[in-house]
Amino acid sequence: MALTGELDVAAAKDVRDVVHSALNDGTGDLVLNLRGVTFCDASGLGVIMGAHRRAARLGRRLILQDVPRSLERLFVATRLDRILEIEGYVSEGDGSPHPAPGLCEDTAGRYR
Repeated sequence: MALTGELDVAAAKDVRDVVHSALNDGTGDLVLNLRGVTFCDASGLGVIMGAHRRAARLGRRLILQDVPRSLERLFVATRLDRILEIEGYVSEGDGSPHPAPGLCEDTAGRYR
């Protein structure tokens, strides 16, 4: 599932409803691609954390993919990067991927 635009108080209820429906009705991991998210406030963080908790209660995982640099900074500042499952960050300028904090690129271009 891909989210785009602003994940703020105005969008929180609608996004929460859609994500929770996907969790309730589906099986396996739910991957949220955040590449298109341009802004996230506390309401948006609440939606993500609520989805993370709901997924865990259902025996599933919520995986965040292609997290923009601004959200990466927000997750690190709030220490949510230690709780959430994040698979990849993207630079906001050109959209190219970069490693998660603490990972180093080896000579073959893999992150460890």
